[in-house]
Amino acid sequence: MRAIDQGGLTPLLSLVQAIAAETALPLRVMVRENAGYELAPGELPALRRAAAAFIDAGVDGLVIGFARSGALVLDDLQQLLDGLPPARVTFHRAFDSLQDPLGAIPMLTTVSQIDRILTSGSEGTPKERCQRLSAYRQLAAGRIEIIAGGGVDEEALSLFAREACVRELHVGRAAREGKQADGPVSAARVRQLKELLSSQRSGTRDSGLGIR
Repeated sequence: MRAIDQGGLTPLLSLVQAIAAETALPLRVMVRENAGYELAPGELPALRRAAAAFIDAGVDGLVIGFARSGALVLDDLQQLLDGLPPARVTFHRAFDSLQDPLGAIPMLTTVSQIDRILTSGSEGTPKERCQRLSAYRQLAAGRIEIIAGGGVDEEALSLFAREACVRELHVGRAAREGKQADGPVSAARVRQLKELLSSQRSGTRDSGLGIR
């Protein structure tokens, strides 16, 4: 994605294709044209073109989300997806802007393409966030996977692994050189995080926990 300092915007197709050519890892691609979570006037055609191109390029899925004034906006999401080839969808951190995230989960399960929600677990200590993530996961009941993302540093990663409040983690700064938001991803840092994850998750209720 581009504009990481804005939470990520739609990347160039050529960049996605170049990354796909270098790795067999599944790619989920951000489809977002502004730094907020509302669909701006005139954006829908560009978003649909980008989504269609990414699907045609064989990505694993799309990362999308719309919210307005603290409320989920499913109509805009459906407008974006309707008529496109089938694609799996991660509902991104627009989820964290919602006033009633628990109430939104059943609504999101009605969209067949959505199989994941990316969320920080809101604000607070890692323990408080873990408790919320666990509640989200319990409500989702396997219909949607909850991914912990946003502020997942070593402390949070360790706790989330021990408590098994989620099965998947999305790391940003913690995997980058100097832990800078715009720094390059460091293979050494990724190895360190994986080792930390492995050391914490042995003996937990959920040994399938992994980093995305």
